[in-house]
Amino acid sequence: MDIEKTIKNCEIYLKRIKQYEPEPYYVNYFFNEYINSVNDTFNGIFEEGNRDFGLFISKKISQKNFNEKAVMKNDQNAIKFSEWYSIEYNQEHENPYPNFIKKICEFKNKFKKLPKIKIMIRASDRYKDDIYQQIKVNLSHEKLRSKEELDIEIKRQLPIFLEIINHKRDKNNEPKVGENQVIASTFLDMEECKDIEIAYAAEIYIPVMRRLVEESRKKIKELTTWK
Repeated sequence: MDIEKTIKNCEIYLKRIKQYEPEPYYVNYFFNEYINSVNDTFNGIFEEGNRDFGLFISKKISQKNFNEKAVMKNDQNAIKFSEWYSIEYNQEHENPYPNFIKKICEFKNKFKKLPKIKIMIRASDRYKDDIYQQIKVNLSHEKLRSKEELDIEIKRQLPIFLEIINHKRDKNNEPKVGENQVIASTFLDMEECKDIEIAYAAEIYIPVMRRLVEESRKKIKELTTWK
């Protein structure tokens, strides 16, 4: 598997998500492909490890079967790599947005689909602890029936949203939000990951993947180089 290609695919799908925001049908489609590419990227790390450690796993590779084969062959270096990777992976996912992508990957691997997307409005310029407000519109075959219908519902809920967010902004001496500084985006909920914006989380996650790939390659080289 070409890891550079899978990460590039993530970047392409992120652009498509941003292009179609806040249309839930197309965001769902491209975010689903994004998550597939995330899983492929991390499995690709263990494909490279399988090759470099000489484990000779013939079926589709994951950390689980990589670790099983390493234990069966008593390959201490391969076992060390798998243990190191688990620690590194968990550390990279301690923050809310990477943890959200991790939870989405686990959800999709278990249920073969993504949780239901919702549309919310937010301030175009983010500040810590800003609120979001859900916009409920009728869908036809999971698609927005019209942009006009969405705009009408946003305008209807905008006064309440602005009152709440600006009350919070005033208390924190932050810039006030105006009517033309509010946008609609797609969000997901995942148990402890509440109201996470899909495009924002996906964008933040790409550097996380790159770091894990780079550090994993360094660790594999360290463990497979004769000293």
